Amino acid sequence: MSHEKLAKDIVQLVGGEKNVVSLVHCATRLRFVLKDDAKADKSKLEKLDGIIAVKENGGQFQVVVGNTVPEVYSAIGKVSNILDDSSPKEKTGKSVKGLGGIIDVISSIFAPLLGVMAGAGILKGLLLIASNAGWLETTDTTYIILYAAADSLFYFLPMLLAVTTARKFQGNVFVALTIAGALIYPTIITLKNEGTQTDFFGIPVIMMSYSSTVIPIIISVIVMSLLEKWFSKVIHQSVKNFITPLLLLVIMVPLTLIAFGPFGVYVGNAIASALVAAFGFSPLLAGAVMGAGWQLFVIFGVHWGLVPIFINNVAVHGRDGIKPAATASVFAQTGAAFGVMLKTKNKKLKTLAGSSTLTALFGITEPAIYGVTLPLKRPFIAGLIGGAIGGAIIGQAGTQAFASGAPGLLTLPIFYGPGGQGFPGLIIGIVVSFIVSAVLTYIMGFEDPVSEEEDKGATAEKAAQLEPSTQAADQLVLSPIQGKIVNLTEVPDPAFSSGAMGQGIAIEPSVGRVVAPFDGTVTVAFKKKHALAVVSDSGAEILVHVGVDTVKLDGQHFVSHIKEGDRVNAGDLLLEFDIAQIKAAGYATVTPIIVTNSANYQQVQLVKAEGEVNAQDSLLSLYGTK
Repeated sequence: MSHEKLAKDIVQLVGGEKNVVSLVHCATRLRFVLKDDAKADKSKLEKLDGIIAVKENGGQFQVVVGNTVPEVYSAIGKVSNILDDSSPKEKTGKSVKGLGGIIDVISSIFAPLLGVMAGAGILKGLLLIASNAGWLETTDTTYIILYAAADSLFYFLPMLLAVTTARKFQGNVFVALTIAGALIYPTIITLKNEGTQTDFFGIPVIMMSYSSTVIPIIISVIVMSLLEKWFSKVIHQSVKNFITPLLLLVIMVPLTLIAFGPFGVYVGNAIASALVAAFGFSPLLAGAVMGAGWQLFVIFGVHWGLVPIFINNVAVHGRDGIKPAATASVFAQTGAAFGVMLKTKNKKLKTLAGSSTLTALFGITEPAIYGVTLPLKRPFIAGLIGGAIGGAIIGQAGTQAFASGAPGLLTLPIFYGPGGQGFPGLIIGIVVSFIVSAVLTYIMGFEDPVSEEEDKGATAEKAAQLEPSTQAADQLVLSPIQGKIVNLTEVPDPAFSSGAMGQGIAIEPSVGRVVAPFDGTVTVAFKKKHALAVVSDSGAEILVHVGVDTVKLDGQHFVSHIKEGDRVNAGDLLLEFDIAQIKAAGYATVTPIIVTNSANYQQVQLVKAEGEVNAQDSLLSLYGTK
């Protein structure tokens, strides 16, 4: 499937462009904030070729795409206006509070920067290796140019965060950038470096260094965005386009330097110090917790609470001793996926586990976790154990990260500092975590999915059941709808496609009429008119459900001609519906016809398994009442 086609399908299945409040992406996921999550069709999205998984965490609707997420994100920008900053966005009707709200804010702010952070981090790590090995001197102009390329992101980090924060809170991006620029303006930096006593109309200003900081600009832009919305309401339309930015700059730059800046720096340093203290108290225990828990944090989105701390430590202190242990967790799940590849006899799972192992080695663990280890359960647990052991080794070794980047083979250079101290411990830790997880997965085993050969046998058995019976049916079910026959497994609703509701068939209607499938009594006539149930005189119970999720239409485009308890004869008109209007509203019209008491019959046989069918044609034969 092309990126453009996938992008169009994704936009449609998240409820359309008007349902999207904002969209960012990280290394593997499209992170939507939707106005109404109920409008998104999660089951259809998960079935799209190119989608690994769909998750709802921290107020975000997350579509896991994998390595091609930048291309799909870009394609969404081409097929819609979702990425256009100038395009008006409708605010979400939901309010995400507590931990979920905090995670939503942090992930939206930092996720767009992770790709370039990884690239800059790798380059910075390679330069550290080159200088330590004597291949490049730090005074060489080549080194200076490359170091500028690697370090500029961290130096100008407040400006980048100003953009993502303003987008998250629907503030003016250019005013936010100007405020961030003021914090690292050369004369402001000079005041700090020279220790000049500074005041603003007599109010003392504690000068801080704001290059590479995280929290001050985020607080500042959030407040700026709130003020901007208020100013836009009270300032006259004719002058607000230039008066509002003027007031924001005059208020926010001094306020940030006086209050938000120092507060943010102190808070960031305090949190970082607390985490460093935990590693100082017991690096073995802290490393084990981080190594075991990191992938759990990722699954629930809680890791976003730690990402700013990693970035802040590297940006302000030049190193971070907390993140390295998380690397063990990545390689542990990689090892677990590798163990599945060695153990499974299912060819499809073996292929999936092998490809997932390869991508996980480079830090992209979603395919391995959501596609392999987590569904199989025991391999995921093996990964947690391996991660704990590897994390304990890394924590005890005192390994440090000297740049930002997602843990993986390519980013190992970011952990190589002066003299390489702690780096051997990192290598030992990730190797141990990989091997332990792979071995435990192989020993503990898992419920291996049905092999292809068994699938073929089951298919043959089902085919045999569909052969015409020589016996007279206990109940013949006539088609209640005219249209094209669709296999029940193809219905985009697991309640029907899984057979949980009972055996049967589905029809894509060409005429919007439902008639009685036999002589009997109406037992259920839903108030939303989208479905009904009829029981035959011999006791066969048939459910006709027009479309998928059409209950959300609240009865629109449906006309019911029955009520519960009505006596009907085969062919009587029960329900009418407008196919075109239902499709225009964004709903599928494929209609499951289910024998809800299938367990009462020895065999439910399809009289016709494919092609077109007219209303009142023979559709199902029920044999052998139990």
